[in-house]
Amino acid sequence: MTTAIVAGAVAGLGLFVLIWSLIPRRASLARQLAAFDAGPTPGTPRAPRAPAGSQSEVSLRLGAAVAAFCSGQGWEFPSVRKSLSLTGKSFESYVAEKILLALMGLIFVPLLAAAAGLAGVHIPLIFPVWAGLLMAGLFFLLPDAELKRRAAARRLDFRHAVGAFLDLVAMNLSGGRGVPEALMAASEIGSGWAMGRIKDALRSARITGQTPWQALGTLGDEVGVDELKDLSAALSLVAEDGAKVRESLTARAASLRRREISDLEGKAGERSQSMLIAQMLLCVAFLLFILYPAVSAVLAT
Repeated sequence: MTTAIVAGAVAGLGLFVLIWSLIPRRASLARQLAAFDAGPTPGTPRAPRAPAGSQSEVSLRLGAAVAAFCSGQGWEFPSVRKSLSLTGKSFESYVAEKILLALMGLIFVPLLAAAAGLAGVHIPLIFPVWAGLLMAGLFFLLPDAELKRRAAARRLDFRHAVGAFLDLVAMNLSGGRGVPEALMAASEIGSGWAMGRIKDALRSARITGQTPWQALGTLGDEVGVDELKDLSAALSLVAEDGAKVRESLTARAASLRRREISDLEGKAGERSQSMLIAQMLLCVAFLLFILYPAVSAVLAT
């Protein structure tokens, strides 16, 4: 009786906390001003989004509702939004995917248990419940792992594009152009999605009245690429001296190339070690295969 009362009290408390957290609260003036300031300004380039036709109406409504709830609670998720901006995926579709995958994982195991029960295989009720909860948690985290993997690959490509961009800017400065003109000309020469983001940021800076290095710093903060923020800080310090800018950009491009080479060498070393371990395991298995008949014959005698 005591156990039932405690279990009921805990379940009731959990239900009360859930309902209380879902009740929309009136946002304070400071939070509304912060949300307004964090919103996109006119002329700010937006990341490419997935076409609306690729998502169902239920997914769109669910994502919009959850995003509005998170915004009302003041949950910003800055690192997730940076990765989403880099991969070109909206926050609404991201949270909708997480919730739908969690629901699918929650009902998958109970459905299998129900099908097994119809087939005559009786499974204790506690097993599908806990297995469903475990699968729901695992499926809920799957979009995070995929987002981190794609964002890491995109940031690597972006850093490579920044190194090429710095070389192009240095060459334009050597030709006698000013820093803003050299930045814009270098972005127009390059191709690819990363150069496109840089080009859009520089064009929007021209429209909104920002300096090009401020736009690059904003873009670096938006996508989480520290090299762009460092470049913005360096350009803001030496923008008036063309020789210093050229030397600084050349040094930064060389530093980025050395970092990329060291990263590639590290990855090659890790793969070599993994191949060595795989070869050793194959050798051990082959030795066991050869020695097994002799050892079994000796043990049999």
